[in-house]
Amino acid sequence: MSVLTGIRIVELAESVAGEYCGKLLADFGADVIKVERPGCGSATRAMAPIVDGTSGLFAYLNTSKRSVELDLTSAAGVERLHEVIASADAVIDDRSSDAELAGRHPTVQICSITPYGQKAAPELQNVKSLNVFHSSGWGYHTPSHADPAKPPLKGPGCFLADYEAGLDAALCLAASLFWHLHTGRGQFIDVSQQAVLVSRADCVVGRFISGEIAPQNSRDDYDQQGPASFFACADGFVYLYMTSVQHWAGLKTLLGHPHWLDAFDDDWLEFSVTPEKVATFQRGFASWVRTQLKDETTEKAQKLGVPLVPVNDAAALRDSPQYRHRGFFAEVTHPTLGTVTHPTVPYRLSTTPAYIRCPAPALGQHTAEVLDGLATARARPAVQSPQLKTPKTARGGPLQGVRVVELTKVWAGPYAGKLLAFLGAEVIKVETAANPEEMRAYGGTDINHAPFFLSINPEILSVDLDLKSPAGLDRLRGLIARSDIVIDNLRPGAMERLGLGYPQLKAIKPDIVAVSIKMWGNDGPLGYQTGYAPCFAALAGLASLVGYPGGAPLGASMRYGDSTVGAAAAFAATVALLHRELSGEGQFVDVSAVETLTSMIGDRLFEYGLTGRELEPDGNAHPDMCPHNCYPCANGEWVSVAVVDDAQWRQLCTVLEAGALADDPRYASLAGRQQHVEALDAEIARLTVRHDAEQLAQRLRSAGIPASKSATSLDVIGDQLLWEREFYRFVSDHREGQRPILGPPWRMSGTDAQIARGAPDLGEHNDYVFQQIIGAGVDVI
Repeated sequence: MSVLTGIRIVELAESVAGEYCGKLLADFGADVIKVERPGCGSATRAMAPIVDGTSGLFAYLNTSKRSVELDLTSAAGVERLHEVIASADAVIDDRSSDAELAGRHPTVQICSITPYGQKAAPELQNVKSLNVFHSSGWGYHTPSHADPAKPPLKGPGCFLADYEAGLDAALCLAASLFWHLHTGRGQFIDVSQQAVLVSRADCVVGRFISGEIAPQNSRDDYDQQGPASFFACADGFVYLYMTSVQHWAGLKTLLGHPHWLDAFDDDWLEFSVTPEKVATFQRGFASWVRTQLKDETTEKAQKLGVPLVPVNDAAALRDSPQYRHRGFFAEVTHPTLGTVTHPTVPYRLSTTPAYIRCPAPALGQHTAEVLDGLATARARPAVQSPQLKTPKTARGGPLQGVRVVELTKVWAGPYAGKLLAFLGAEVIKVETAANPEEMRAYGGTDINHAPFFLSINPEILSVDLDLKSPAGLDRLRGLIARSDIVIDNLRPGAMERLGLGYPQLKAIKPDIVAVSIKMWGNDGPLGYQTGYAPCFAALAGLASLVGYPGGAPLGASMRYGDSTVGAAAAFAATVALLHRELSGEGQFVDVSAVETLTSMIGDRLFEYGLTGRELEPDGNAHPDMCPHNCYPCANGEWVSVAVVDDAQWRQLCTVLEAGALADDPRYASLAGRQQHVEALDAEIARLTVRHDAEQLAQRLRSAGIPASKSATSLDVIGDQLLWEREFYRFVSDHREGQRPILGPPWRMSGTDAQIARGAPDLGEHNDYVFQQIIGAGVDVI
């Protein structure tokens, strides 16, 4: 039995975001019924790559689903749709009017994924993934250490905004289904793609919005100091990330202690990083590594504790011994495409693993099967193991009554805990005063007011336990015995050395859901390696796709990655929890950070398996749209433009007063525009450069052309739509009374969790944990 066996979901969405959400749930066994237009089906069926008349994108996004054709322009078709929805537990849609569905189906979870949320102006609902990525701030800051004369980039692949939003939507639906099991109620869930992406930068934007650091409003606002960068080697590229004395000592050994390194103090990475030192180091390292072999050198570096990693491309991922060991790729036979290699999922569940049950369906393949089956009442899933707990503070939310023990550090693990807290769970962070976690030290000297920590940990409880003492471990075991989920992102082997490996956790509480986040996951030949988010992106294949055509890989923003891993862990944890509620079984959830980021370019890897064409940096190009790029505007600003068809192209020429371009036969068709894209982009850039970016974007959207300003840091923290959504909100602060934070990127009509309390002082909730949860004098295991 799969995790979500017995759950039925109706997918009305035609966007990549909606279909990816459905795919994530279908992978876990949900019966996802895709409702499609007669004759043509979902819009993604016509999107590149097209092989033997079949869209590779659609084939990737729609495995394990059933397809039903319904004419929703007719009254009969609409009524039939409502019958299908009435038989279901949830609906996934991408329209801005789905609140009507929620009114008619009060026990069904209705999730709408739109670019800017339900209350956004109609012209904003027409934008594309490129525009959302740029309006979120990520585009302006991609790549890291950008050349200000070159356009900001869209990030890896074409659909990063869609994948991120689809992941959060799947998390919300899983949590809402948990709530439905206990209440019988339904609700409307409003997910904003823009807000999801901004949320992924919480530890950066959170510091800006609180005023703790002033953004320079430049393209390096998301960057970090230090020598981290991509370097060419003899057979490809490597990525180096260094921050500590230990990294520096290992690197000197790797290089053989050349004399030029004597100019650097051993602690320069922590206390004396300057642009001059960085440039000197990078020149010296580039000269050395240019003659080295990628895999051999990075293997030596890892054994010395140096976060040096290869920049993997699609071929390297397909051949990876780590991915083979973990079974990340699966062979699926499609009726027209043949046997194709599919990327699967980045989390392995010990009891109910996710898997692809069948290829994407033909249009209307299951129409009769589904509609005829409506006459028979469907058995609904029911709670078998109710364990709702009374929290310290009742805040609402679909996960109220769930208790999470968080043994995490830095960003990925805490971000997972934060999302679960935003859904109403009581999340208790286990800390040690003698060795506070790194985020309590970054950016300040007061461990209870460290800017990064405050940004990532609102609504979290803190307990101070000395895990090196038997008494501290006994108390931790007592807390786990009274909890539902344990999350850790400690180094490989750390939980086992504490006596808290999964077998020991299961002995404490047989139905515990244990979630472990590691760079490579918990096993495999590369499981011992170390790295940080930019290393994950290089290993995962993302970095190799980001750059300008014909150039070297430049990678996504170096801040990208950790929070995405946290979101994937939160989703897998919630699905496992839902399964426990339905079956009484707990399980071990093994999350790979690298695999999580590979999942964000799953369609591109599927395309590689389908066509064999090498994937390279492609700037802002899109196979189905042109022009599709960022163009310079006045005052150093940029505007993103995505033209879908010839009619939009002519409208673009009208807005730009470019009659000569409209009449140029080279640009009359999509194929022609793509063939002459360099000349076309140069022509458009000459026209946009005199315009204000925001005003031009508004004019273009009013004319029906997807566009947005490439948002700077100040644009993001001043975004009126985000404020109106209450995405930015104020919480308590021990020192200043109140502070602004980034809240959840979703809104729920039935059970939005209250978010009012800021990050905790270390050990602030000791009394509550020791006296009210564990209980004075209660024996612990």
